[in-house]
Amino acid sequence: MRSWPAAVWRYVRSAPLTYAWLAVLLVTTIVQRQTHGRQLHDLLVESSTNIHHLGTDPLYVLVTSLFWIDGRYWTPYLVLFSLILAPAERWLGQIRWLTVGLIAHVLATYISEGLLYLAIHDHLAPERLVHVRDVGVSYFLVGVGGVLAYRIVRPWRWVYLGAAFVYFGAALVSNINFTAIGHMSALLIGLCCYPLTRRRPERVEASARSSR
Repeated sequence: MRSWPAAVWRYVRSAPLTYAWLAVLLVTTIVQRQTHGRQLHDLLVESSTNIHHLGTDPLYVLVTSLFWIDGRYWTPYLVLFSLILAPAERWLGQIRWLTVGLIAHVLATYISEGLLYLAIHDHLAPERLVHVRDVGVSYFLVGVGGVLAYRIVRPWRWVYLGAAFVYFGAALVSNINFTAIGHMSALLIGLCCYPLTRRRPERVEASARSSR
């Protein structure tokens, strides 16, 4: 019988991108916890996908915002990455996993910030939100969580999706803001990525031939 450290290491090796990313987040979280006040604010705003940065240097902030967490605690991300991102990476493979996550991250960012821009333009939100702090991995995580629903057998799939829609829907209804809009958008975008979960016919045939 193998020891539990060996089983944990085998699990980590099965999802290298997930845990490499998590390791980077651990480093940046340590940096974040050792930085305070205005210096921390400026550090995070520099990598924020806010309206100003999306208009001036979108590629830079869309990438760098993924390497900071929105908060000071890394442990919850260890749990969420292990329960959502790691199984999805093993199932989809690294390329499709990355594709789904980045699609959700980019589109949900532009949807949420685009609606915020319209709200500011119509004087429904303060202009200072053009430079709002907006970093984190949540849109990527929620998008991949959405597509992971197709891996869950029915009827548990509907329970999983029902819980997700209740959670993000309640957040949206109770406090309509760009983050809540982004999370709901990411969930729907992930569900729209269903075609990426399907194996190509030639790969299915090749797999069938190899099993004969």
